[in-house]
Amino acid sequence: MSAPGTSSAIPVLILKEGSSRSKGREAQHTNIMAAKIGAETVKSALGPKGMDKMLVDSFGDVTITSDGRTILDEMDIQHPAAKMMVEVAKTQDNEAGDGTTTAVVVSGELLSKAEELIGKNVHPTVIIDGYKKASEKALNLLEKIAIPVDADSQEYIKKAAMTCMASKLVAGQREYLADLAVKAIFQVAKKEDGKYKVDVDDVKVEKKPGESLTDTKLINGIVLDKEVVHSGMPKRIENAKIVLLDCPLEIEKTEFDAKIHIEKPEEMEAFLKEEETMLKEMVDKLVAAGANVVLCQKGIDDMAQHFLARNGILAVRRIKKSDMEKLAKATGGKIVTNLEDLSPADLGYAGLVEERKIGDDKMTFVEECKHPHAVTILIRGGTERIVDEAERSLHDALCVVRDIVEEPKVLAGGGAPELEIARELKKYAETLPGREQLAVKSFAEALETVPVTLAENAGLDPIDIISELRARHEKGEIWAGIEVHTGKVQDMKSAGVFEPLAVKKQIIKSATEAASMILKIDDVIAAGKMKAPPTPPGGGGAGGYPGAGGYP
Repeated sequence: MSAPGTSSAIPVLILKEGSSRSKGREAQHTNIMAAKIGAETVKSALGPKGMDKMLVDSFGDVTITSDGRTILDEMDIQHPAAKMMVEVAKTQDNEAGDGTTTAVVVSGELLSKAEELIGKNVHPTVIIDGYKKASEKALNLLEKIAIPVDADSQEYIKKAAMTCMASKLVAGQREYLADLAVKAIFQVAKKEDGKYKVDVDDVKVEKKPGESLTDTKLINGIVLDKEVVHSGMPKRIENAKIVLLDCPLEIEKTEFDAKIHIEKPEEMEAFLKEEETMLKEMVDKLVAAGANVVLCQKGIDDMAQHFLARNGILAVRRIKKSDMEKLAKATGGKIVTNLEDLSPADLGYAGLVEERKIGDDKMTFVEECKHPHAVTILIRGGTERIVDEAERSLHDALCVVRDIVEEPKVLAGGGAPELEIARELKKYAETLPGREQLAVKSFAEALETVPVTLAENAGLDPIDIISELRARHEKGEIWAGIEVHTGKVQDMKSAGVFEPLAVKKQIIKSATEAASMILKIDDVIAAGKMKAPPTPPGGGGAGGYPGAGGYP
């Protein structure tokens, strides 16, 4: 024990016990490393010749996919910097719907190049500023070289949807599926002031394993994963007049305790008769309005089902709220919350409502709607895995079609736009003073990773391909890119490989922001892990549930 008055006697604890801290170069290195590993994971999934990943979660459920967002989502990443890569993929998916793998690969490459610069004593802030300038310039260049298309003509749009599915498991059927995606989006698109507005959620995607991918169908209406409530009801109704109910066809139970004093059997009978009469009146209101189909968000009492069946009305209950909204858009009906207010004007129309057996399940089809603003794509496929991957691929295709319809500009693919921008950025870098020049050059090199990865994944020699691409672009061939199926450099515009401008712009935005954010961190302070509470003696807790012990 040292004498009082000397400061060394008291250790100063600022962080909680078990906390860890890394700062400066070390912190940057670990963060960049973690983010790069996230990017490396999805790198081999890029492009038409990319590989798929098999992900097995803690319950043993298997997912097979090449979709960047799904891979990173399912991986259950722990490192905070690598989680930023998951965020990049999510943002890309939410904003543009496609290009998730590219966005993550570009982010990883930007960080990799930045690490080299930090090694040469370039300050992270200088790199961030350089990246910002480079990304602004890149976005302008993209706008400049984009090919304007006619939002009403489906030729380019269909090709873009096919390009987006070329890198997926469903590539063999991409033409058929792209056609469905284009038709579906044009069905739900609304034109305002000469511009289209599209909500992808208006296209409902329902999946059922069985048959094959080519049996996937577009239904001009809604498919409900529900069966008709009563066996005595008709299973098929043509020229359906549909009531969309958001109230139960049941007698409301009182919310407070109530006692009913009954002395004679006749009173009991009268009481039950009254309940029956009330339900019959409800059904009579539906019949009076001219309805022959009732789609209800809430429950339908057994007795009410009986009366509906007697009147030849087809009814489905407990439909999801989101499906009710789509049904309203598809049939043109209004959602009724109170039976008292029901009028014939509230009814929706469909040419056919029918219950069909699909696989092992019964589903209700509401189709042949006149001008549906909501449609359904029913995906079929040999196995559950294929159906799941087809759903992800179709989501990407729908988003790509939406992107072009809303912003009618496309770019040719195959790494051509990235190389063209990289070439221009290198020229631009020479006009900048000081070390920012290095950062802009690094940004350009990071973009070149897209054609390099496409070539690597196709088993080609990336060095030969890149040198040929650079030479072609120097000659002014803007759309020279890699046609991975033939393994040659060619004009991607004439090859019919297109991508929406919106997707490419979002890739550059999200990749730059994520890389800048990770570079800005120079200190990582991690709190100590929580200690698990001690388990009670005897292993399993009360009632045989592990961890349930200790509760009364």
